Amino acid sequence: MDARHLNLTQQLVHELGRSILKGKYKVGGKLPSEAELGEIYDISRNATREAVKMLTAKGLISSRPRKGIQVADQNKWNLFDTDVLGWILVGKPDLYMLRHFMQLRQPVEAQAAYLAAQYATAEDFDNIEQALSNMQLAEVNNDAEATHHADVKFHKAVLNATKNPFFIQLENFIEIALKVNLRYTNRIKPVTELEYQAHADLFAAIKKGEAAKAYEFAMSTQSATLKLVDEAITRSESEA
Repeated sequence: MDARHLNLTQQLVHELGRSILKGKYKVGGKLPSEAELGEIYDISRNATREAVKMLTAKGLISSRPRKGIQVADQNKWNLFDTDVLGWILVGKPDLYMLRHFMQLRQPVEAQAAYLAAQYATAEDFDNIEQALSNMQLAEVNNDAEATHHADVKFHKAVLNATKNPFFIQLENFIEIALKVNLRYTNRIKPVTELEYQAHADLFAAIKKGEAAKAYEFAMSTQSATLKLVDEAITRSESEA
């Protein structure tokens, strides 16, 4: 969200949220008290208290009498919260975080493809095909940013084609997962020719209503990416 449209409480929430994800405040560590935060950021006690409540609701912190404000264990964080997902990108996502993303993307995207093959409408086909066409055009023009944007649109279109509100609400998760993946691949072309063809094959299966085949295409693609991440982690650990 554009900081210009945030009130003082929301600005403090984003400032502290980003600081936690960047590691300024460690898990189990303490944040300044509400009174100290008010002085540091020059905002009222009420605004500070509301910010603390909002971060507590997102699972990032806990606030208890005589214990102060502490950063909660990562397992308590609401990682599907739109703000928290955004802060992951400005923080320090590592290969382990990327693996976590991929381990969830694998079954989610495979099942989404399966459902899309069953429930997609003509409009969904148009949206998926348009994203695929944009991906190909961007690849031809060697436009990395446009290629990645089209890739995100493709996966979101497949989620929407499931007609399942739970899958559809995973859009932000999938987008951030793709961005974290791009950060670690660090390629000029976010989508190679082989990857484009994999997307095209997946779309063809969805359009033909071949649910099982669509599932296998999506599962195979995610499995290949997850294998690369696992191999990168193994190399990193062996070099440590």
